[in-house]
Amino acid sequence: MPLDAFRNIFAGNPLDRASERRPDKAWLARQLAAPDSLALALWNGRPLVEPRKEGGQQIAYVPAKMAEELSEGGEGLLFLGLWKETAVFALDLDGEANPADGGPLQGMGGFEDLRRVAMSLPPGDAGMVATAKAMFEWRRRHRHCAVCGEPTVAVEGGWKRQCPACEAEHFPRTDPVVIMLPYHGDRCMLGRQEAWPKGMFSALAGFVEPGESIEEACARELNEEAGLHAVKVRYHSTQPWPYPSSLMIGLIAEVEDEEGTPDQTELSEVRWFTREEARKLIAGDIEGTFAPQPLAIAHQLIKAWVEEG
Repeated sequence: MPLDAFRNIFAGNPLDRASERRPDKAWLARQLAAPDSLALALWNGRPLVEPRKEGGQQIAYVPAKMAEELSEGGEGLLFLGLWKETAVFALDLDGEANPADGGPLQGMGGFEDLRRVAMSLPPGDAGMVATAKAMFEWRRRHRHCAVCGEPTVAVEGGWKRQCPACEAEHFPRTDPVVIMLPYHGDRCMLGRQEAWPKGMFSALAGFVEPGESIEEACARELNEEAGLHAVKVRYHSTQPWPYPSSLMIGLIAEVEDEEGTPDQTELSEVRWFTREEARKLIAGDIEGTFAPQPLAIAHQLIKAWVEEG
């Protein structure tokens, strides 16, 4: 059952993470060997999926024992948690050769880009895949100890890296990002970056800095990127974003006026939209101008503000 009435894509991992089981090597070994244990597989960050009878896609699970055999001594394995009594793992594969195309996973599904298939996956599947993708990306980027520089090893089901040389322990990181929709009266502001697809406008965003509250980060980013001054900030929702490991903190911010201008560094253009224009924008009814897809929390922020009026 969701904790709130609204839940973004990639939130809602249904597994019991069973974190207390992670240090138990013997228990994990038994789960890997159990005939009913399962694993989801990612190849170069792409999940292995298969069609659902009712339409869309779903995770194409492989036996956990097979995943262990393909995991290069366990470095590519992650214990995701329990579905009731069934242990669920994740397998990280890389390389140029597609394992589902003439490889060991042939006939078990196909590897697809997560952004492309996320909306067609059941919400729980999308949440599990996002968890695995973010964890594997963290492990890939933190193979060496930040204290002494020696190689680290994956321990505790893959949720920690440990340095055999200095015994330092390293844990997964999640980067908090504020993403906000500024508004004044009956108009909201959206911005665009030059690198984005032509015509796309989105909410403003930026990383939370050390020693900064969420509200302070929101106000700072609005001022830095668009010259806006926030007077009220309210929370909407959050979205785990596995590109590579962010938590998007969705906010709606009232600003004191409509005098904002783009900084030409983060934003190349800003535009104010009336509520009706924003409604048409997310519906795809403004020729040459569009909003992010419903997959993104930015879309949901615009939608929420539109539906308030």
